[in-house]
Amino acid sequence: MCGECESCSRTEDCGQCDFCRDMKKFGGPNKIRQKCRLRQCQVRARKMLRVKDDDLSVFRDTPEPTSLAGSLSDDDLPLDPELYQELCAGGAFDDQNLPWLSDTDDTPFLDSVMRKRAVKVKHVKRRDKKAEKKKDDKYKRHKQKQRHKDKARHSERMEIRDYSSLRQCLGPSCVQPARATSKYCSDDCGMKLAANRIYEILPQRIQQWQQSPCVAEEQGKKLLERIRREQQQARTKLQEMERRFHELEALISKAKQQHIREDEETNEGDSEDTDLQIFCVSCGHPINPKVALRHMERCYAKYESQTSFGSMYPTRIEGATRLFCDVYNPQSKTYCKRLQVLCPEHSRDPKVPADEVCGCPMVKDVFDLTGDFCRVPKRKCNRHYCWEKLRRAEVDLERVRVWYKLDELFEQERNVRMAMTNRAGLLALMLHQTIQHDHVTTDLRTHTER
Repeated sequence: MCGECESCSRTEDCGQCDFCRDMKKFGGPNKIRQKCRLRQCQVRARKMLRVKDDDLSVFRDTPEPTSLAGSLSDDDLPLDPELYQELCAGGAFDDQNLPWLSDTDDTPFLDSVMRKRAVKVKHVKRRDKKAEKKKDDKYKRHKQKQRHKDKARHSERMEIRDYSSLRQCLGPSCVQPARATSKYCSDDCGMKLAANRIYEILPQRIQQWQQSPCVAEEQGKKLLERIRREQQQARTKLQEMERRFHELEALISKAKQQHIREDEETNEGDSEDTDLQIFCVSCGHPINPKVALRHMERCYAKYESQTSFGSMYPTRIEGATRLFCDVYNPQSKTYCKRLQVLCPEHSRDPKVPADEVCGCPMVKDVFDLTGDFCRVPKRKCNRHYCWEKLRRAEVDLERVRVWYKLDELFEQERNVRMAMTNRAGLLALMLHQTIQHDHVTTDLRTHTER
């Protein structure tokens, strides 16, 4: 507002323009929300909001009514559906698309009478939609009630229907009609019929089974005998390995009681060639043969500790001592399954004192023991480095192999016994039958199979 023109100085609304008739105080719906056209500033207001020059004399000459609520009744406004459809298609009555609510739209303002007629048609159509919706909901509820009544009548009709058209239950001595999805009227009738079939058919099948020898049964018995022989051999070998285990421990304790000899120490050091070099099998670095075994053992343990071998269950073998490491790892929730004497993660080599002797048993021709022991100090003996650990690992590994062999034989025995049990079981006898066309010959095998 400029505050100087005639429109800005006007204090009362005309009550005749479309903006006044939209106000609530004149009984309007308050959709346009604009002040009177005669009060729109002639300098700063948009042209589309001002009063037209043709209508200016009409608005000023017409006396100002006190209330226009009666003039806006639904009966006084004619309906024009085609006009309403045309304006709705263009989005003229959306709150977002009204021309007087847009700051950038300069389209001419709609005629007040035309807009009022279209608004009237819009409200009438809304009321029609609500009435149709109520009618549809009422129809749906009626449809559901009618469907429920028809279902109840149908069930009553099925109960009243004659039982002669239904299928009779197949149970023994039962005269009741069978269920819709079954051959029996109840589960008890089915169980009774199955029991009668077993009592009638099973004795004859057992007699047929006993008349002719079963080839698979005889083969299973021979296989069981072979498995039991192998189990006995494995147990004998396991006892032998346990004996070797205790003998090795006694040998190691006896070797530790030997005394150091200085002459053997000097001979050990002089016999080595210092110019020769070999390469480590783990890291590939060139090393002196004098310390090759020590270096290779430590290098292998370093690379081996980078991997883990674990299981979710600890080892439970009765009578077995010092087999697996079985140290629990809380992060992976597993038990270590390396040999206890060779595990680089959880078993550290003890510190060797200075006065401890090597004690390795001396041999000739590779395998024959001489009865003597190496009496070089253990710290300086490079030829027999970690001989106790390697001997113990050899015995433990052989024991583990025997235990695996026993476990495999037990599994084979279980499978054979299960097959023999199922072969002459109730289900197999009821489902399978061997027909003998020649009643004189009872053995159906050929001469080569016998």
